[in-house]
Amino acid sequence: MGDTGTTTTWAAFEAAEPAFAATVRERFGQYTHHSLATVRKDGSPRLSGIEADFRGDELWLGMMPNSRKALDLRRDGRFALLANPGSGTDMGGGDVRISGRAVEITDPGALERYAEAVGMPLPFHVFRVEVTEVVRTVVEGDDLVVRTWSPGRRLRTIRRGTDDSPPREQS
Repeated sequence: MGDTGTTTTWAAFEAAEPAFAATVRERFGQYTHHSLATVRKDGSPRLSGIEADFRGDELWLGMMPNSRKALDLRRDGRFALLANPGSGTDMGGGDVRISGRAVEITDPGALERYAEAVGMPLPFHVFRVEVTEVVRTVVEGDDLVVRTWSPGRRLRTIRRGTDDSPPREQS
């Protein structure tokens, strides 16, 4: 799940790491449906399908009225959003995950504007994403490469080989 640390907007992430943000956005753009992990009332995880919407400078999550995932996020905004892994063994540009907090939009005017922009009738829930971590895992040659970014930290790249050598961080 998204950690409880510092959050930032999608726009601030894009400004801090434009190339990495473009890669992440492109990866989410390959498919319409993705996987959203939320926290159930009893503290256990819930995994649901969802469409993520990059609109303007923000990342949005829209949901049916009173869906379980929406009720989860209203109670506890922490989430993890995994880009659709595709099919077969082709990772299609890597495994990409965004963690953070979802902030529900409740202003009627803002909801109307969003509904008009996406061409869907209300009612539905809309949440704006506040990012705590972005991770991309991809295979490059014989290495598993993990790139991770969090607000206030630089982009880190860690490589793991197929041998028994320890992971190594790249600058």
